[in-house]
Amino acid sequence: MKKIFFTLSALIIFKFLTLSVVNSTENNIYQKIDLFGEVLEKINKEYVDEINQSDSMDSAINGLLQSLDPYSAYMSPEIFNEMQTETSGEFGGLGIEVGMESGVVKVISPIDGTPASKAGIKAGDFIIKIDGTQVQGKSLSEAVDLMRGPVGSSINLTIRRVGQKKALKFNIVREIIEIKSVRAELLKKDIGYIRLTSFNENSSEQIRDQIKKFEDNQNVTSYILDLRNNPGGLLSQAIRVSDFFLNNGEIVSTKGRKASENRKWFAKKGDLIDGKTLLVLINYGSASASEIVAGALKDHKRAIIIGENSYGKGSVQSIIPLKNKGAIRLTVAKYYLPSGKSISEVGVNPDIEVNEDSDEFRIKTETDNQLNYALKLLKG
Repeated sequence: MKKIFFTLSALIIFKFLTLSVVNSTENNIYQKIDLFGEVLEKINKEYVDEINQSDSMDSAINGLLQSLDPYSAYMSPEIFNEMQTETSGEFGGLGIEVGMESGVVKVISPIDGTPASKAGIKAGDFIIKIDGTQVQGKSLSEAVDLMRGPVGSSINLTIRRVGQKKALKFNIVREIIEIKSVRAELLKKDIGYIRLTSFNENSSEQIRDQIKKFEDNQNVTSYILDLRNNPGGLLSQAIRVSDFFLNNGEIVSTKGRKASENRKWFAKKGDLIDGKTLLVLINYGSASASEIVAGALKDHKRAIIIGENSYGKGSVQSIIPLKNKGAIRLTVAKYYLPSGKSISEVGVNPDIEVNEDSDEFRIKTETDNQLNYALKLLKG
């Protein structure tokens, strides 16, 4: 009887302590909300310039999200609407994928053939000024807003680049950005070269068509899949592209807080190039879906990876609409390669490290050190 009494007493005390902790946490949150309201009121009354309180609230929401990781962000109704327009495959702009790192806007990747790429913007560049306006301290969405403008208008970017002492300045004219995700060419008469610039809804079908054309040419003995400066895109497309070159095995898995985010994807039998030699080119601008493909093919020893360490964006973002017709981009899971390694902040290491010599990645072997090395390797 005493044992039962002590057990009940312990449960009651535990429950009381749990409720106390919960109540304490809730009270602390309410105090923080009150504190935020007080700070906003002080700013509104005392700050040297008049402020737009609505904009301040948007910045506060965005600051909360970006304190979680560089990829979570708030999108106002206007920005969310523009994002939906951009995913249609044609939009006005510079042609760069950007993220935030330590409060500074960082170029993840320039898109091939766009004004930014032609001007010489490189993956890893830090944008410090936009038309003379200091970027540090602004949210990613605010910086993106500064870069937007009418097609045909010019913009001045001030860039800090690793290894360069002086800031670099670029004047770029905004254009309509048409994303063509796949380009292909026959090199050296027997090498099928496929350049994939992004993973959109049609990428895998375009690659399948190109492989069929190459396979119909019985002279093709090997392939190069170029994923450099590819900022990623749809997970489903990364899985399909990986599956084209595998007969079995795990391609990628995701792990998140919710059970529904814990998933694995596996290859189906049917290597489209029937085991022929495959080289994959990556660089610092290869991110997300690109890293899934390169990592899966490397882990299964199906391809030789050549180039530089990839970006290291191994997280899954979900777009969650809000009542105000805006949305938040929220990280809900992380990617893991077949080896069990996470891509996040680590990236994929190449089997053979070859530094880039050229700012542009066109099919010009005399200026493209990495592609030139791959061709020599296949012919060697």
